[in-house]
Amino acid sequence: MNLGIAGRRAILLASTRGLGRACAESLAREGVHLVVNGRTAGDVDRAVDELDAHDVEVTGVVGDASTTETHDALLAACPEPDILLLNGGGPPPTPFGRIDEAALTESLRATMVSPILLLQRVVPGMCEREFGRIVTITSAMVKSPNPMMALSVGPRLGLTGVLSGLSKSVVKHNVTVNQMLPERFDTDRQQQMARLVMKLRGVTYEEARAEQEASIKAGRLGRPEEFGDAFAFLCSAQAGYISGQNLQLDGGSDEGVF
Repeated sequence: MNLGIAGRRAILLASTRGLGRACAESLAREGVHLVVNGRTAGDVDRAVDELDAHDVEVTGVVGDASTTETHDALLAACPEPDILLLNGGGPPPTPFGRIDEAALTESLRATMVSPILLLQRVVPGMCEREFGRIVTITSAMVKSPNPMMALSVGPRLGLTGVLSGLSKSVVKHNVTVNQMLPERFDTDRQQQMARLVMKLRGVTYEEARAEQEASIKAGRLGRPEEFGDAFAFLCSAQAGYISGQNLQLDGGSDEGVF
């Protein structure tokens, strides 16, 4: 399918590794010009070099995606993005009783406040141009919260509410706002988690990986390219009637009817 977005321009936060990188790859194949972002120069340079093979313009911005300085650099590289991916790492798992005010404040700033401030700078231009695709990568865990992840889940749920309200007001301008909720995908993160389980429980790497796969109804981890291609479709010309949705990508693991 021709997604009708060749020549569009995208800013992709936290997109040099993992699921963010998969999203960049899928857009590049569709002819979208990219501004990618990562925390280290090595990751950014590697992503730019590899994405250049798709014959699109690729610009790299090094920095923490939750800071105003990085937002300034991203918008300097692409002042009028047609597509915006909001992505970023969350705070570490923390027992509920150990969450202090400083950690909660920082989580709210990085996970909720920062994306909203960036949206305020991007959305008006999208509405004027009558095309915009905003997608946020959050987590399937927002539908089944774990108390160890309260620092992450709380602000993400708050952001979900803001995005839902925003989607209602901008869709008339052909600007859509959606969220993608991934379960376990086969990225470096899951490999790291498997090695952690090896150390904590004294199992083999193969056993740890088998447990990960068994936790998913499909009996396997998701492939990053599956996630990236779903993202590309939400950014497509054909997806203009899909907005305000939370797309669960979990290999059929969610127990809910809706």
